[in-house]
Amino acid sequence: MTAPASVPAPAATAKAAASATPPPRPAGRWKPWLAFGVIAVITAVTLSPQLGIAFSLDAIARNWHNGAAKIVQLLQPDWSFFPRTIPPMLETLEMAVIATAVSTLIALPLSLWAARLTNPHRVGRGIVRVILNIVRAVPELLYAAILVAMVGVGALPGILALVLFNVGIIVKLVSEAIESNDAGPLEAARAAGGTQAQINRAVALPDVWPSFVNQVLYVLELNVRSGTVLGLVGAGGIGLLIDAVRTYFRYDQLSVIILEVLVVVILLELVSSAIRKRLV
Repeated sequence: MTAPASVPAPAATAKAAASATPPPRPAGRWKPWLAFGVIAVITAVTLSPQLGIAFSLDAIARNWHNGAAKIVQLLQPDWSFFPRTIPPMLETLEMAVIATAVSTLIALPLSLWAARLTNPHRVGRGIVRVILNIVRAVPELLYAAILVAMVGVGALPGILALVLFNVGIIVKLVSEAIESNDAGPLEAARAAGGTQAQINRAVALPDVWPSFVNQVLYVLELNVRSGTVLGLVGAGGIGLLIDAVRTYFRYDQLSVIILEVLVVVILLELVSSAIRKRLV
């Protein structure tokens, strides 16, 4: 006589049925499509001739031969012009180094004053942030144009413009890095009776030092790039030579300057990467 088949328990049956049921679709699947549609509409409006910038490829089709002629000149660099580029290129590097050093000294205390963890005073912190937002909102080329009118043509207005540009960037990035750190060590030092200055010097500064060094090296690279164009408004450096060469349509000589700037930027980036590996 055969034994009767075992009947599954109701709980096991319900569990198996639940596992066989597909999970519900996640909510909000329409949001990426909505964002894509909004971007497409905004792009179409900005490209329309009535409401936008009237973007058209007709100008390229009409004037492509002018661009082709300039490219041919750029591909034929005049290497005899290279010795004339060395002094202004060295001046650009000196401007970048001096501006980075000065802005580093200014930005370090401002970074601590602009962060919530290292400056609990809301009013003072707000004043520092508002001033730095205003400083950061003005492009460095506009700073250079104004300073050239104030102090004259040369490297000084370029250095001052780069310092203003650097301070805004360094303080913004470093203060955000401070606020993203763990507040536990700072609270422990405050509970031990330390003043805010002592806490910032002994606890916050060692913690934020790698990020600060990283941003300073990044700003040094930016200064070399920015210093090459500040001379277009009379702020010294290789930009003055670029403006002179461009005025006389000597694109073969301009090609030499472009290649020189490219090599300098690549070498500087390699040096910065090596320093980051040792210090950060």
